[in-house]
Amino acid sequence: VQLQASGGGLVQAGDSLTLSCAASGGTFRRYTMGWFRQAPGKEREFVASISGSGMNKDSADSVKGRSTISRDNAKNTVYLQMNSLKPEDTAIYYCAAAWRIHSNIVLRTAEAFDAWGQGTQVTVSS
Repeated sequence: VQLQASGGGLVQAGDSLTLSCAASGGTFRRYTMGWFRQAPGKEREFVASISGSGMNKDSADSVKGRSTISRDNAKNTVYLQMNSLKPEDTAIYYCAAAWRIHSNIVLRTAEAFDAWGQGTQVTVSS
């Protein structure tokens, strides 16, 4: 499975942004998908996760209420819409896929994911 993240950029505080992650290879609907981010000098942290069907979702407290994770299995793509962006949202955002667990499960642990995209930079100016 190969993952290609896109949609990052330089935005102002309060703006919205939608990140996309296109998957190729494998059976996308069987993968739990996740978004993580890593800010300079910080560890990678969980942002959001969605089950294979899209029925189950989870998000970090830091983005809860400001973000929506979704997926289109027909397009093999997962999305992360982020609203009311803050400077502390500045990070490289990575998408990830997990297939060793049941696809109905949502995950928060990076080690549980099996494949990672290359990341897309999001910079939020104040």
